[in-house]
Amino acid sequence: MAFYIKIMMIIEKHSMNITIYRLISVIGIFISFFSLNVHAATDEQLKAIKQAAESFIEQKIDTPKNGTLQVEAVRIDSRIYATDCPTPLTTTLPGKLNTSGNTSVLVECPTDNWKVYVPVKSELMMPLATAVTSLSKGHTISNRDITLTLVTSRVYRRGGYVNVNDLIGSRIKRSVRAGNVVEKNDICMVCRNDSVIIKAVKGELSIITKGTALGDGALGDKVNVKNDKSNRIVSGIVTNVGVISIRF
Repeated sequence: MAFYIKIMMIIEKHSMNITIYRLISVIGIFISFFSLNVHAATDEQLKAIKQAAESFIEQKIDTPKNGTLQVEAVRIDSRIYATDCPTPLTTTLPGKLNTSGNTSVLVECPTDNWKVYVPVKSELMMPLATAVTSLSKGHTISNRDITLTLVTSRVYRRGGYVNVNDLIGSRIKRSVRAGNVVEKNDICMVCRNDSVIIKAVKGELSIITKGTALGDGALGDKVNVKNDKSNRIVSGIVTNVGVISIRF
């Protein structure tokens, strides 16, 4: 009987230890949860951080005439530490700015010593010259062939044109499908063996003569040209359709 009572006391003590351990665990979880919520950012603080990041990107990107810019910060984790900053939030760009894509913005409150990185998605749409109909190789572009269409700015990096008039009179070097952007490599404003105007400029003085282009070039390209009168070969810049300018 005494042995039985001793066994029961051991079991009861062990059971009590387990109960106490579980109680401590529950209290620990509750305290952790309470601590997280005490330090978690409020909806107003998250909104202020988001607006600061978005405004920063909007100020950094120049929107062209008739273009559009959409900027949106991603959802910010509410568990971050933040306060009602007594001074205006500061914003900086720790990496590369993407006009169309994701950019990380650093938002800080120097006064209360906290900061957060906010990913911001932007989409810059700009008007670029696109083909109204399919344009085949050798075709000379007229104002009926192209129009301005809003497209993502990523296309502009490949050499699109924002001014339709820059393309009028240029020749297609490789076929362009209807609806596609007409890019710099698609055309030549001065084409090999074309008769061109050579414009020699020095200060306010300019001399014009005729020549023959020895290569293809678009606006701003450097092209060799032969002076038809002297047979001298010089290098100049394409400044218009059929025009190569040389500055002395």
